[in-house]
Amino acid sequence: SLNGAMRRVAVSLLLFALLITGPTTASGHRFGYSKPDQRRWSKAHQSCAGKHQSPIAISSSRAVPLYMPAIELVGYNNLLPGPITLHNNGHSVSLAIPKTDPAKGKHPYIFGGKLQNEYELEGLHFHWGDKNNRGSEHVLNDVRYPLEMHIIHRNRKYKSVAEALGYSDGLTVLGFFYQVTEQDSPEIGGLVRTFAQITDYDKTIHLNHTFTLQSLIDGIDLNRFYTYKGSLTTPPCSEAVTWVVFPDLLELSVHQMKRFRTLDTGIHGSPMVDNYR
Repeated sequence: SLNGAMRRVAVSLLLFALLITGPTTASGHRFGYSKPDQRRWSKAHQSCAGKHQSPIAISSSRAVPLYMPAIELVGYNNLLPGPITLHNNGHSVSLAIPKTDPAKGKHPYIFGGKLQNEYELEGLHFHWGDKNNRGSEHVLNDVRYPLEMHIIHRNRKYKSVAEALGYSDGLTVLGFFYQVTEQDSPEIGGLVRTFAQITDYDKTIHLNHTFTLQSLIDGIDLNRFYTYKGSLTTPPCSEAVTWVVFPDLLELSVHQMKRFRTLDTGIHGSPMVDNYR
């Protein structure tokens, strides 16, 4: 269920930006995605009924064009520090990235756009559908894509994600859409090949390889984006997120998309599909 009322959307011209409101996942709290389950979220987490909830439906014709700096991704070309942890948390597959050894350089971070500070990389996760006509959380010009990736960053002035969730400028999440094609994507291939090891709920593995974040988002025009102030898209739905959503599409194959649907939620053997708000 999309957050109904269109809030003010800003579109960047150098870029495409969007001023409204946005999501990410926090605690290991167990929750469901059926319509009745989603209605229950706000009973346990008041913020889930807030006025600046994510995701939203983005309309390029209704977004407000603004000139603003590009989003700068610092350290995205560096190999990520290991070991990277891949976890089936029952509602997504999430990657946790250890902090970079200060002796080896700075941990990846972002700045620019409408951000007032630097935001350090925390991790990433995905949302997807049972079929290729749905799955993304944000809707762009009435299209719901089959897969959406969220790369989560914490404002440097807060010591942890938990602390950052208490502030409207706590987190920035970069959102990327995927389309399904015939060709395997080598970039996401290294991840989906490991899904067989985390099929079951609460399974965790350490990747025996590393990669650059840039390799996951190659080809995306970072000058064109929508940006808005929103929330986590999962409980506790904290309204602490600046969203930056890129309209350029990433790709993966039919086979790779199916790998996401083999993961299990741990609830009555339900497959992990349609895990979008």
